[in-house]
Amino acid sequence: MLNAIGLQNPGLETFLERDVPFLRKFNTKIIVNVCGHSEDEYVECVRRLSEADVDLLEINISCPNVKAGGIAFGTVPEVAQRITRRCKEAARQPVIMKLSPNVTSIAEMAKAVEAGGADGISLINTLTGMKIDVKTRTFALANKTGGLSGPAIHPVAVRMVYEAAHAVKIPIIGMGGIATAEDALEMILAGATCVAVGTANFRDPAASVRVVDGIRDYLERTHTADVKELIGAVR
Repeated sequence: MLNAIGLQNPGLETFLERDVPFLRKFNTKIIVNVCGHSEDEYVECVRRLSEADVDLLEINISCPNVKAGGIAFGTVPEVAQRITRRCKEAARQPVIMKLSPNVTSIAEMAKAVEAGGADGISLINTLTGMKIDVKTRTFALANKTGGLSGPAIHPVAVRMVYEAAHAVKIPIIGMGGIATAEDALEMILAGATCVAVGTANFRDPAASVRVVDGIRDYLERTHTADVKELIGAVR
């Protein structure tokens, strides 16, 4: 999937007043994805959310830094470390830093946010892609480029999870093209403590349930007592 919809959301006020009470009706954890176009904007969102009834904050540093000419916060280690530290200082909940794959070294970025105090990292975010319509000879997306996700990026995501897992000691949420239990197990074996399913839900709304069931079946077939035994098992 290639998309350029941005980070659509109802805004912080509506989220706090309407969405949090709705989500609290369910027996689950609430992880809030936070984005901003300046460091101060990130910190203000985190400060407001620190008082909310939510469990974890995922800080998306793939957003463009308007003060730096649109360069993503998550592509410069020093900036990533600083914004991590500032968010940690403002938060009461654990802070997870969502890293961009559009970097030279994902290990260096992982080390930077760990040094900034991150409680965990999630990766990967989308890769930057482009589609051209050969019939009209124009860009398929009005934004020209978009975020590429889905099965095509899965091998890249597995590699980056593996590299990050060997660079830091904090937990990793692995994501990127997970559509089956085998995909999720690859991530776990590479070093992910948790996994996330995104694009697959557009094709199959029950994808996450199938992944969970598939992991359970795998554990039974292989006589594995606890899924934690598989985390980082591939060295």
